Amino acid sequence: MRLLLIHADFLEFRALQPTPAAEEVEEGRREGRAEEVLVAFTAVEEGDGENAEAVISRASGEILDLCGKLGVRRVAVYPYAHLSPSLSSPDVAVGILRGLRERLSEGGLEVLHVPFGWYKAFTLRCKGHPLSELSRTISAEPAAPAQAEEEGGELRVLSPDGREEGVDPDDPSSCPLLAENPHLRHYLLSGKEGGEPAHLSLMRRLELVDYEPASDVGHFRFYPKGELLKSLLEDYAAQLARQVGALFIQTPLLYRLEERDIGAQAAKFLTRDYRVRLPGKTLLLRFAGDFGLFRMMKEAQLSYRQLPLRVFELSPSFRLEQSGECVGLKRLRSFTMPDLHCFCADLPQALEEYRRLFRLFLEPFRRMELPYALVLRVVEEFYREHRDFVLELVREEGRAALVEILPERKHYWVMKHELQFLDPQGGGAQLSTVQLDLEDSERYGILYTDAEGRRRGCVILHSSMGSIERWIYALLENAEGRRREGKVPSLPLWLSPTQVRLVPVGERHLGRCLGEAEALEARGVRADVDDRDWTVARKIREAEREWIPYIAVVGDRELESGKLSVRVRGSGTREYGTEELAEEVRRRCEGFPHRPLSLPKRLSLRPLFVG
Repeated sequence: MRLLLIHADFLEFRALQPTPAAEEVEEGRREGRAEEVLVAFTAVEEGDGENAEAVISRASGEILDLCGKLGVRRVAVYPYAHLSPSLSSPDVAVGILRGLRERLSEGGLEVLHVPFGWYKAFTLRCKGHPLSELSRTISAEPAAPAQAEEEGGELRVLSPDGREEGVDPDDPSSCPLLAENPHLRHYLLSGKEGGEPAHLSLMRRLELVDYEPASDVGHFRFYPKGELLKSLLEDYAAQLARQVGALFIQTPLLYRLEERDIGAQAAKFLTRDYRVRLPGKTLLLRFAGDFGLFRMMKEAQLSYRQLPLRVFELSPSFRLEQSGECVGLKRLRSFTMPDLHCFCADLPQALEEYRRLFRLFLEPFRRMELPYALVLRVVEEFYREHRDFVLELVREEGRAALVEILPERKHYWVMKHELQFLDPQGGGAQLSTVQLDLEDSERYGILYTDAEGRRRGCVILHSSMGSIERWIYALLENAEGRRREGKVPSLPLWLSPTQVRLVPVGERHLGRCLGEAEALEARGVRADVDDRDWTVARKIREAEREWIPYIAVVGDRELESGKLSVRVRGSGTREYGTEELAEEVRRRCEGFPHRPLSLPKRLSLRPLFVG
């Protein structure tokens, strides 16, 4: 915002002709006169709408301060576009000017309203003393927030048998229950790990993911194998959503920051969002899928008969994390979040839905054998009333959980849980979560009609399997953990870019390999053929280095027998028929989505992405 402040003997104005952007003004208010007045010529600039409250607060502070020095009790807020070459949209300007007038009035000043968007004639007489002509530039940038740590809650360990013990984070050994549950101790001590995460080298060596130097920090390129892995995880997230009967939607990536609800939500993130500045407006790249979904649900006509209603979106999202906080695929600025929101009629229905989601998101961890800890955060009053429900979740998990009891509600949720992946270096990261929200529905106007015809707010459950990129991080780190334990590192079979590698001993065996690959592909198995001009030993070493689950070497013996001699990763060598091998792969991948190869079947035809 730009201000030109004139201390005047008088100001007279008359609004003559409206522009297309003119605000509506009653005829009797289109002219006015004020004496002994501070005239605040004002231009609202592009970007001011991003933090309108800060602009209003700072501008009113400057004006009130000057009025105090001058002994003036009367001010005219005069819209004057000529002070800046870069103006905000009319809607933003009108809103900020209204807020400025209200703030000045609350400060005890008599405020003259000069209409916005009109061609006006005016006369004033400047007093001509040292403080009679001043200019000010008001920044829209938010002040650096005082990083006062949020008051932590009381930590407790809750076991499936109902035992509950407090935990001192500075002395974990003082809690006997914690000693019985090393996974919780791992979580409590996470963040103290050192060294480079293993996945940073693995994601490149396996030709999955890489840094993109032409983009921003925390944005990655996905090679064909990585794109396949990412797409399969996205398919799995969608499959879980279909299991609970979710509706699928898509919403925009960009939102107008001057929209009140979006601006308010963005203000909580402060500078952690991406913004696109265009003439007259600023757009926000979404940092969560809530923006479009909540707008959609606000306009929807909902009945209690339709609840619980589940809505799923695979949400590309953006968060402007500090560059030093971005760590490979563990913490990014661009990520894909499979968001599942459930809209419930009341708390009992929401708790039943919570149980369903809790079980739903345990499934990926158990099926992919990832180490994790269950961490719950609950407002104290809610915990007292619903401890049995929390204990029920802990029993469903089967091991003790860490519970943080918060003295009061400071967020939209009263309870949430996280499934925290535990990596082999002593660190970890949140993957799945469910959050019980009792306030956002009415705040955003998401209402339904109950059995008596009354309009009521929903209870909302925010949930997710976890960002797709972070799942890749977890899978690679888990494989490194297996290696450290003396086991063979691998990806889950259903996620392996190549499931079966066929290696011909000589040229005359190539046709059989290509035929086997086609037969396996027809049976839903990703199979390729290493036809490069390498020795068989080198081809096998390369396949092992790529973590290929099944490596079949085809020579004269295999041509004669019709069987395949197959190295099974981590299990030795055995013979398979084509159908038998395909059936084993299908059995091990049962319940997971499938996609075909993402690269040519013959390795000699593939480009090398990472040298």
